[in-house]
Amino acid sequence: MSVRTSASAAVLRAETRLFAREPGTLFWVLAFPPLLLVAFGLVPGWREASPEFGGRRMIEFFVPSTVLVAMITASLQAMPAALAGYRERGILRRMRTTPARPADLLMAQMALHAVAALLAASFVVTLGRLVFAISLPRNPPAYAATLALAVLAGLALGAVITSVSRTARMATATGMSIFFPAMFASGSYVPIQVLPETLRQIVEFTPFGAAAQALDQATLGSWPAWNHLTVLALWTVALLAAAARWFRWE
Repeated sequence: MSVRTSASAAVLRAETRLFAREPGTLFWVLAFPPLLLVAFGLVPGWREASPEFGGRRMIEFFVPSTVLVAMITASLQAMPAALAGYRERGILRRMRTTPARPADLLMAQMALHAVAALLAASFVVTLGRLVFAISLPRNPPAYAATLALAVLAGLALGAVITSVSRTARMATATGMSIFFPAMFASGSYVPIQVLPETLRQIVEFTPFGAAAQALDQATLGSWPAWNHLTVLALWTVALLAAAARWFRWE
């Protein structure tokens, strides 16, 4: 194993240990989304089939939204604050004098938050099946592809927040200013399906709104509409380009 590869692996191991020692991050990314789904399931009438929704139950519409909560939290709150904190304390600058590179730290952070978000998504889907008898995704490849695109789009947005934030406090504030609109767009407050048509169309042009609709379609067994996948892909490319242009290690 080369020195460069060994350094990258060492950074990943160190970041994994630090990540596991952050109870706040672990709770909000891994535990909060399943708990939120349970809270939705406790609302009277939301577990009953409704003719208004084609015989579906309201709780079913919140599964994709709750899956996205983990990604929103990891991308907009946890990762930007961590990376901006490293920059603020000069850690990224000092890494330039070691075999490890600042890019190793960025990749490790993105990988850890992606894994955590995907793990939380699996918790939510499993909980929905076991507790509320919600069907598992009937089109697993489409569901997996949508999840992958959603994670990439979320992390790219988090990288942009990191790029424009000089301090951890600024990263937290910037992420919070986007957090609540992102939660609304994902359908975490009100299912996208019940929004007025014009508002729904606007929401579907956001990355998390498009992801929520695509996940719901994959759950029902169809391939997500290409406009939703295209929106996700375009956001991902645009955000990654912006992050690459604006990101500073110091």
